[in-house]
Amino acid sequence: MSFSLERRLIWKLLATNIPIIVFVIVIVWLAVDYLAAEYFVSLMNRYHISPTGTHEMFIAAVHRYLIWASITALVLAVGLSFLVLRKVLSPLMQMSEIIGKISSGDFTGRVPVRSRDEIGELALAFNQMAAQLERIEELRKTMVIDVAHELRTPLTNIKGYLEALMDGVVAPSRETFEMLQEETGRLAELTEGILRLARADAARTHLRKEELRVDHLLSQILPSFLPRFEAKGITLETAFPEDGPPVRVDSRELGQALQNLFENAWRYTQPGGRVRVSVEQTPGAVKVVFANTGGEIDEKDLPFIFERFYRGEKSRSRERGGAGIGLAIVKGLIQAHGGEVGAEIAANMTRVWFTLPL
Repeated sequence: MSFSLERRLIWKLLATNIPIIVFVIVIVWLAVDYLAAEYFVSLMNRYHISPTGTHEMFIAAVHRYLIWASITALVLAVGLSFLVLRKVLSPLMQMSEIIGKISSGDFTGRVPVRSRDEIGELALAFNQMAAQLERIEELRKTMVIDVAHELRTPLTNIKGYLEALMDGVVAPSRETFEMLQEETGRLAELTEGILRLARADAARTHLRKEELRVDHLLSQILPSFLPRFEAKGITLETAFPEDGPPVRVDSRELGQALQNLFENAWRYTQPGGRVRVSVEQTPGAVKVVFANTGGEIDEKDLPFIFERFYRGEKSRSRERGGAGIGLAIVKGLIQAHGGEVGAEIAANMTRVWFTLPL
């Protein structure tokens, strides 16, 4: 199908060139018949030569060579145009074929990049788009699997205890109902986290930006977390600039990201540990760093902590690890603002940071 489409496009493009070539040949033919012929006759008369026979020989010779030249020009024009158009249209036809595969769910197709011209740049951009679509599809499938995994454990626990209560194997007690309430709370927390993650993915299209200082927003959020840090015996330190530059952000969405980072620091810091929140200005950006002691995370896990449902503890325990959505939400919200996120281990502290462009 794509081959026949390519042929049709080639012949359509050739059909637009052939009339131009024919028109030029006709103009040359008429010019020879009228202008050149008249000039030839006047030249013969100037030198007192009878132009009658010579004029007919001249016109016939010119017409003969013009016909052969026209046929040769047409053949060369059509042949070269066919080769050039086929070379140009070939990657476009491949793109059309790959688009059909993508629409049916196959994201593995790529267009060979054989040149560095405009067609090569188009093929490269197309391959990047296809790779991004493939990555998004993989993330979608992974997310469905992870959500099913996260939902299965609390639902299994609730189902088991309810069956045990109905069969009389477990006596109704406050402890049993508290456990059921805890599992239900985890389901509600996971559902809310998934909704926040979806909003973070869509945040790029509906940000309501305003100018504000990040340290001011941190100072507004900090008091709500102080009791939790104090109850756990965590020392909380801050290092905010006295006159920091403002950034254009959505205060609601950035506030959600900061709350998630405070929650992450509180959750993963051992009792009696230390958390330090700092704001600093870098060339062209504002950098916010959340550093905490006792994170118990391996350095090889750092590149993955912003992925959805990823947790450093391989047992996937929910007692301390949560659902692994918080930092993924942070990543989505910060990238929606044009910023970057990252993590590192330095001076026995886990440092989670993000930047916002000025």
